[in-house]
Amino acid sequence: MRRLIFFQKKLICFLLLLLLSHIHINGQANQNLAARLGYSDSTKLLIIHADDLGMSHSINEASLTSAQSGLVNSGSIMVPCPWFMEIAAFAKQLRDFDWGLHLTLTSEWKHYKWGPVSSRNLVSSLVNTNGFFYSTVDSMVRYAKPKEVELELRNQVEMARKNGIEFTHFDAHMYAARNTSELLNIYIKLGREYGVPVLLTRDEPILQTVKINNNDVVVDHLYQAGPEDFDFGLKGYYKKIFTQLKPGLSCLLIHTAFDNSETQAMTKGFLYWGSRWRQEDFDFFNSEECRLLLAKYNIKLITWREIRDKILRK
Repeated sequence: MRRLIFFQKKLICFLLLLLLSHIHINGQANQNLAARLGYSDSTKLLIIHADDLGMSHSINEASLTSAQSGLVNSGSIMVPCPWFMEIAAFAKQLRDFDWGLHLTLTSEWKHYKWGPVSSRNLVSSLVNTNGFFYSTVDSMVRYAKPKEVELELRNQVEMARKNGIEFTHFDAHMYAARNTSELLNIYIKLGREYGVPVLLTRDEPILQTVKINNNDVVVDHLYQAGPEDFDFGLKGYYKKIFTQLKPGLSCLLIHTAFDNSETQAMTKGFLYWGSRWRQEDFDFFNSEECRLLLAKYNIKLITWREIRDKILRK
């Protein structure tokens, strides 16, 4: 019995050391990131990033207006969505903007749907009986085969390339493409293959389950408003982020659209991330108040393009 207890203790110590070693190795991936980008360690670097471009005409219009204001300095495109071709045309005109790909495996709204860009017979585990992506991440994870996930995501990237989009980074719609260790590895693999950073944050425990290298950019803090923040007021939430932002690289995810009949119909039945939410995001991030707060708290806006070119393509 004593020998068994001894070996159990030794095993626990070994596993703890292995975990700590893995965390240390992962931590090295982001060491001196500010310096590698040419900034001091005390600089507050922030990406203000609009999600869901290509989902609707209203989202496209609002996001482009926000990009031209200079405050929303990054965004990502959903290739499978109905308004992809419009945003692809805009992307070819505004080549200097920070266009990413919002890798998509879910279709969350009740009446407004999309499915894979791949032939459905090749990715049948990704679609429901109507041929659309599943509405929830849980359902996608339950049924999706990793090989089919990789095929679909790769085809989304290739479709963006064929339509002339010079993408700067990848992220994941509803975090679906990075929800498990196996999917996270596919997501990271694609970023490495195409030579672009993928959105990763040291705030998430799942990152400790995969191997990170020195060219994998890990954001120090990731911010996104949740239902409680909407209930208490989105402006207050964003102002709090600005006042409390710490040095290092942070990314703030927002969702801009106009509260019009199109967005109301698209998000019918959804209060959170719905039409009013997206209008509030648009209003704040196109306001003089937002611009003044960024200046007041010495926040430096940075893009994935700059990160890509200084770290992955130096």
